[in-house]
Amino acid sequence: MRTTLVKLAAGLALGAAITTSAFADKFPSKPITYIIPFNAGGESDISARFQQSAWEKYSGQPVVITYQAGAGGAQAWSQLNSIAGDGYTIMGINLPHTVLQPMMKDVGYKTDDLTPVNYFHYTPNAIFVAKDSQFKTLKDLVEFAKANPGAVTFAGSGSNSANHLAQAQFDKLAGIKTTYIPFSGTGPSVTAVLGMQTMAGFNYAPSGLNQGDAMRMLAVAAEERLPAFPDVPTFKELGYDLVGGAYRGLAVPKSASEETRKNISELISKINADPDFRKKMEAGGFVLTDIPYDKMQSFVEKKKAEYEDAAGLLGIKKK
Repeated sequence: MRTTLVKLAAGLALGAAITTSAFADKFPSKPITYIIPFNAGGESDISARFQQSAWEKYSGQPVVITYQAGAGGAQAWSQLNSIAGDGYTIMGINLPHTVLQPMMKDVGYKTDDLTPVNYFHYTPNAIFVAKDSQFKTLKDLVEFAKANPGAVTFAGSGSNSANHLAQAQFDKLAGIKTTYIPFSGTGPSVTAVLGMQTMAGFNYAPSGLNQGDAMRMLAVAAEERLPAFPDVPTFKELGYDLVGGAYRGLAVPKSASEETRKNISELISKINADPDFRKKMEAGGFVLTDIPYDKMQSFVEKKKAEYEDAAGLLGIKKK
């Protein structure tokens, strides 16, 4: 009897150990908190909401979106590595912000302090004008700018942002001088274009979707024409090698294990391949990328070099 009880207890213990091990190996086994380092309503939030609807489908667990805005994202990024690295708290991450911010001043983190695991889309820069603008084409704008140096004013989302960098790069490519007017975000900068407070805007392509024909997009900084704007030419088509915008992805605390980093990256890649998700993103003017964790180092190093080289156009000195 005693022998039977001992064997039974041992069997139960073994079963519990196997069950516990299996549970521990299953990731995720509870909801994940997804921190957006900006206010609600922007492109980071919109894309996260699109992801949210597919998250449970591929992970078996819901994701809870929260917001931690401040200092153009730096407030949240500076605190990322103080969070537990178990994978149950993830954070949105943006380029070129996380390269240019630490180059400008001490923002509480360095670019290499951050651990992105997947960059899943970017919002291309684009030039917009109001419907009543004298500029019907990009050629019109360039010709005017050449004849009137500094007179063309561009509204954009903040200083040293992706919009600001695109304006500086375009000036160099086109051989013109324009004036960049920074606003506190996408909304105010689009309002400035609509109200003709500025002659044009360097904004993200999705900005045009909610404006109907009130704004006209002259060119978009994508490799190919966007499904949402099939009639808008790319800068490349018009002879300017300008491709880029704000790249958005997900990061984890540096203490997260390699396995955790890969697990989250694989989940994002699965969501990125989901037909419904892709349809929503493309209809929204987003360009899908899929930079998984195993390609992250080379991607980030390439973008760092690109932004550091271009930073001089914004008056930022390489440290």
